[in-house]
Formats: sequence, C-alpha cells, structure tokens
Amino acid sequence: MGVTKQFQSAGSDAFKALDNVSVRIKENEFFTLLGPSGCGKTTLLRLIAGFDFPTEGQIMLYGQDIAPLPPFKRPVNTVFQSYALFPHMTVAQNIGFGLEMQGKPKSEIDARVSQMLKLVRMEDLAKRKTSQISGGQQQRVALARALAPQPKVLLLDEPLSALDYKLRKDMQIELKRLQSETGITFIFVTHDQEEALTMSDRIAVMSKGHILQVGGPRDIYDRPSERFVANFIGETNFLEGEAKGVKDGVAQVKLASGSVISAGCPEGFKPSGKVTVVVRPEHADLKKEKKGATVTGTLSTIVYFGTDTHYHVKLDKDGGEFVVRHQNSRTGSMGFKQGDAVGIAFDDDAAQVLRD
Repeated sequence: MGVTKQFQSAGSDAFKALDNVSVRIKENEFFTLLGPSGCGKTTLLRLIAGFDFPTEGQIMLYGQDIAPLPPFKRPVNTVFQSYALFPHMTVAQNIGFGLEMQGKPKSEIDARVSQMLKLVRMEDLAKRKTSQISGGQQQRVALARALAPQPKVLLLDEPLSALDYKLRKDMQIELKRLQSETGITFIFVTHDQEEALTMSDRIAVMSKGHILQVGGPRDIYDRPSERFVANFIGETNFLEGEAKGVKDGVAQVKLASGSVISAGCPEGFKPSGKVTVVVRPEHADLKKEKKGATVTGTLSTIVYFGTDTHYHVKLDKDGGEFVVRHQNSRTGSMGFKQGDAVGIAFDDDAAQVLRD
C-alpha cells in the first residue's frame, strides 16, 4: 500500500518508477499488471518478489508486511521471461530442485514432482533434459518448478513473450487452467492487451508509475475511465462533445454532429463542458443512409481481416476518422464501397465519457 520506488544514479535526478501505488489483489485471483514498457509493472513485480525494496510503503501479505523480507523468506515464487532452467538437468530434476534446496525428504520430492508433471501434462518427458525440449515445454517446466513448493503467490514476468503466436494462445488457456486447478494467486505482467483480456480475473492498467484503472476485462474494455486506458486496450473511436447534464452516472452529451447521446461516466465523475466520448468499433453500425444516424461521413477505406471487416469513415462535421467493425458472414460483403456517403449509429450504452 502506498508503494513508491525511487532510483538515484550519480549525476542525474531521482527517478520514480512507482509513485504511491496502492492495489488490493484477492486470494486465488488471476491478476494482471498491464502497460507499456517503462510503466513500472516489472518494478512492482520485483518488489513483491523481494528482488528489490520499496523506497516507501508496505507490501502486505495475509496481514504481514513482507517488504523488508528477503526473497527466500517470502511465500512467493517467480516465473521469469527466460525460464532460467538448468539445461544439464532432466525435466523432473528441474521441477524438484527448489524442494531439494528446502531440504525436503526424497519421498516428498518424488511425490510432488510426479504431481507437477501430471499437472503440466509432461509425464512422458520426465527424464528428458530441458535442453532437448521445445520452448513451450520449457515454459511448462518453469511453471511446474515454481508451483512445486506451493507458494501463496506466483509471479509471472511476461513468460509467454518468447513463444510463437499459436503456442502463446495455447499457453494462455493452459495458464488459466493451472491457476484454477491450483488455487494459487497469479500476478501476471504483460504489455499484450489481448493476453490480459484473455486470462485475467482483474487487470490493473499502468502508466508512468501509476495505476490508472483496475477492473475486470469487460469493465476495462467497455468502460475505460481515461483516454490512455481506452487507447491502449484495443481499437477505439474518440468523439468530442459537450456535456449538457449528468444524472445517475449517465451524461447527456451533444456531439459535433448535433446529435445528443447518453454516455456512461467513470465512477464518481461528473463531467461538464467539453468532454471526450469513446465508442468501440464493434459497438457501432454502418448505415447506407445518413437519415437517423448519430454521426455521418464518407467511407474512405475498407479493410478485410477475414473474421471481420473494418470500415474507415471520414466524419462530416469535425473531419476526424471513425472506424466501424462488422463481423463477416458467408453471404458476402455488406455492399459498401469506397466513397459512399454513410451514417453511423450506436446505442446510448455504447458510449463512455473519459476522465481527461
């Protein structure tokens, strides 16, 4: 709670990697720290692991401040991006290594290793050296080794970044399964928005040493509170307008097109004057007629993505661009072509006012 981490090097000003960060992570939760490089997410992970110590603040685990404790005295394990396996050891020996260092009896180690091999579905590779298995298999071994001592918290520092796309997608599902089966709290660090949305119970979006928003994947995606969050996670559209009033967390916003829409507001925020409204591309519909549309424009570009098509529209009033995403069907295209005059419609609950 209230964690600050400041770095000072000779001849330069102090740099705050984390600035008064507070967040509560629930027991048995898959929690993700999401943000671009340099936002402080790995620094926060290192503080929880004990590889570094906070300049200010506490790191509470089950009522105990573990911030002063060295890593080996914390019920926390880490899976690194590089896996850090021993190439001369077998899969089973790697998994059991931490238990040996703890002085556990051989019978207990063997039983636990067998359990972990089954959990990560690698029983047939127990005697294979880790230098002789694939990257995805190495990742499973690293997970099994970290889980073997039954830590209270497992920290994962971008462990999927070295895998190819298909294997990464498979391992996302695998990680979620492992967390569910073990009941251990997972704290996952990534800059990949899709990865965070796929696996997490809750996500903390970070920027410049601060946590901007915490919530479930759907909350973060559909109801971003700030422009950075909306822009960082997924593709989105920004519309300028003027707030005319707020009631029960819903603002009436007049857009440049002249349309007045209802838009949700971040909790505790009552906008007034000029505001920015966000609408996701898949939450809008493209119309062949301008009549009755929320905003209007000219279709400038059509991009086919296989599963869906993106329609880029240059808006009439402010000249900005609005993207509409329609899922493709086997019946073919929707009959739009570049240069068409079009309308864009979206429901009131599709729009969200940003706190900026």
